[in-house]
Amino acid sequence: MPENEESEPVTVVFTWDVKPGRENDFEEWAEGIHRTAKRHSGHEGATWLRAEGSRHRYYTVLNFADQERLDRWLDSPERKAWLDRVDGIAREHRQGTSGMETWFSLPGEAVPAPSKIKMIIVTFGAVYPLSLVFQGLLAPQTQAWPLALRALTFPVIMVPLLTLLVMPGLSRMFRRWLYPPGRSQRPARPGR
Repeated sequence: MPENEESEPVTVVFTWDVKPGRENDFEEWAEGIHRTAKRHSGHEGATWLRAEGSRHRYYTVLNFADQERLDRWLDSPERKAWLDRVDGIAREHRQGTSGMETWFSLPGEAVPAPSKIKMIIVTFGAVYPLSLVFQGLLAPQTQAWPLALRALTFPVIMVPLLTLLVMPGLSRMFRRWLYPPGRSQRPARPGR
């Protein structure tokens, strides 16, 4: 990548359909591939989730510093070896995003992400009221704490709230505005 070109963080969401009865094998495999991925340059974390109401569908939200380093990991011999190990246990599907799109994805649907301005408006509508509540109720209670601990409190509370409760609810509430009827669908990228 040219030095004057800024890199943008990249998030990829993988959906894993696990063969019934092989969940424990898959979870052991997931731990192993995660340990391997963490050693790759640009890896910024991964979250593994089991789909609500399903014993056989899992999701991985994988974050990398930029597309180039993500591509190096996706094409690496180490990852290919791990994918060979999961053959017969689970099948992978992948959808790439960047920025806030992961909060606005529709599982199982291949629709374009909403416009950035719509994502900003909905996110602001989520963060601002939570910030007011936090600053009014919780921040005064932490004034005697060391600065590093006070600063940590906000993201520790805010990120899970936004990711697990608020943004999914707002995405459903504003679905017709975010995803107007008749928007063309794009095909989902096949897994590697």
